Amino acid sequence: MSDSTPEYLVVVNHENQHSIWEAALPVPAGWTPEGFTGPKEDCLARIEEVWTDLRPRGPRTHA
Repeated sequence: MSDSTPEYLVVVNHENQHSIWEAALPVPAGWTPEGFTGPKEDCLARIEEVWTDLRPRGPRTHA
């Protein structure tokens, strides 16, 4: 990967919500790397694959 193309991480929070984060930056508090790293498009595709229920964990467990 070239220096001009940033690498991203897929991150997840305690509500099982997913996002991407630039790998060169510290992961923000409350978020944990999910284990997938790559170009932005690949990370977004990974999220689409694994995050199929967009509701936060709380409403899912009470439904």
